[in-house]
Amino acid sequence: MDLTDAKILDLLKLNSRITASEISKNVNLSIPAVSDRIKKLEESGIIEKYTVKLNREKMNYKLMALIFVTLEKTQYIDGFRNAVINFRPVLEFYHLAGEYDYFLKVVVEDTKTLEDFLTNSLKQIPGIQRTNTVIVLSSIKEEVNI
Repeated sequence: MDLTDAKILDLLKLNSRITASEISKNVNLSIPAVSDRIKKLEESGIIEKYTVKLNREKMNYKLMALIFVTLEKTQYIDGFRNAVINFRPVLEFYHLAGEYDYFLKVVVEDTKTLEDFLTNSLKQIPGIQRTNTVIVLSSIKEEVNI
């Protein structure tokens, strides 16, 4: 990957629907050359998929929460992971080193929906020792990719 590939990726990150023609004007390459580079980036796995960024507020998902989870024992890991992966409100799910075992970034409609998610979904998973939930007041920076 060279500087031109990086420029192509930057343009695609801003707008994944940008045409090869528009990219070619920005990177001073022919349209076929741009298409070939994009294809190579896809084939190498650097570009995994194309997606859209939704406006959560306009879709009535007005509350974001960060949930830290500690499990009782390692025997609960597989069941916990399999359950959380299937929860629709979970946008991001990380295994951590440190005080907590897992971190979940969730979006829901409101505090009642968050309470329902915590009580009737998350805390019903066997093996959860404790959770710590933090409500996000505002997002200062939110990038989809590096």
